[in-house]
Amino acid sequence: MKKSNLDLACECDNFPYYEDNPDEYSRLIASYYRFSLQGESITRGYIPDWVARRMPWTSEWSVDHETRMISPKVRDDGTNTSDKLHLQQGTVIAETLQIAREKEVFAVLKGWRNELLPIGSLSQITTTIERAGSMLFGIVTYGVHMTAYVKLDNGIKIWVPKRAKNKQTFGGMLDNTVAGGISSGENPFESLVREAAEEASFPDHLVRSNAKSCGMVSYFYIRDQRAGGETGLLQPEVQYVYDLEIDLSVVPKPADDEVEEFYLWTVEEVQDALAEGQFKPNCAVVLLDFFVRHGILTADNEKRLIEIVSRIHRRLPFPTA
Repeated sequence: MKKSNLDLACECDNFPYYEDNPDEYSRLIASYYRFSLQGESITRGYIPDWVARRMPWTSEWSVDHETRMISPKVRDDGTNTSDKLHLQQGTVIAETLQIAREKEVFAVLKGWRNELLPIGSLSQITTTIERAGSMLFGIVTYGVHMTAYVKLDNGIKIWVPKRAKNKQTFGGMLDNTVAGGISSGENPFESLVREAAEEASFPDHLVRSNAKSCGMVSYFYIRDQRAGGETGLLQPEVQYVYDLEIDLSVVPKPADDEVEEFYLWTVEEVQDALAEGQFKPNCAVVLLDFFVRHGILTADNEKRLIEIVSRIHRRLPFPTA
């Protein structure tokens, strides 16, 4: 059965909404532990009950089963600055995840990246976490996605990569032209330039001169089996979206082992592949956003447009600024 545009939006933004079913939403929220940093009243993420039970917490954690709150517990000798406390909490998180990795507690940690992601917003990083472990804590993560396209007399064509079949996450699925996570300390545009070189062999000057920032998409994803590792982990995300108009002489080429090949497809071919579920869920969302911004998806040809646009610009329950 073919997927509608709304199906695609809801498949990625699949964490329930309170308004749709208050009782079910409240029951689900009550089943999670809330992750926060020491001395904060802010919830930074949701940890599933089974993760909380299996994680090898040390004495450097406060795990309150009554309030269902979990946070690093760093000894403050009175000389600690907030920056030092944040650094120490990052160390506690890193050491705990390393123990879990060595003990093979979670399959998702087999995809260890040695890449640190920020906990907090990009403008106000509190501390960091290993990318492969971020979904165990359900924190907001950030990425960049770019659609490279060619304008022809008969319409737009879009460059679409196919992910390597052996990738741990969403192997063999279709992707956006360039996409990747924003590491701690990176700004979105510099992350885009790096990813464009690594994934599509786009030269630095091409991206810096021609990539256009087009806003963001946001959603709250509950991971399924295609994501690799355990299912049911939470992944609230914000993706910074870019467009890159190029001519036919510019051809993306894989520069690493993450992409098998690139296809130059018409809008209709992309829409067919979307309807068949061939795209990674968050990449489908980025393409829907592209279609709306370029007047391909309109209120005249998509009766659920308002709901689609709302679902791909979700207000997340955790701080992002």
